[in-house]
Amino acid sequence: MIYMLLKYLKYHWIYSLVLGYFGIAISLYLFTDIHILVPCLWKAASGYDCPGCGLTTALIALLRLEFREAWLENPLIYMLVPLLTGLILRDFATFWRRELVEE
Repeated sequence: MIYMLLKYLKYHWIYSLVLGYFGIAISLYLFTDIHILVPCLWKAASGYDCPGCGLTTALIALLRLEFREAWLENPLIYMLVPLLTGLILRDFATFWRRELVEE
């Protein structure tokens, strides 16, 4: 299982980069209060919130089990987390089946 997961992450290297960056950035923010996350470019340019503003903060609130705070930051998080998790798991299952057929 671990071997297949590592092979999957090597094949989908962009997932590895994004997950690695966000994993490190969120861990630093949670445990040391160091903030290295990328700011919203739309808000920086226009001064207005975009529909995605607050998603990272909402994800951090979910990781802290602060469900109300996550909802107040951006309710879209409750739709995106299950959707993205499902899409990645489906892609991994497809990758696994393809690798089993090739062996």
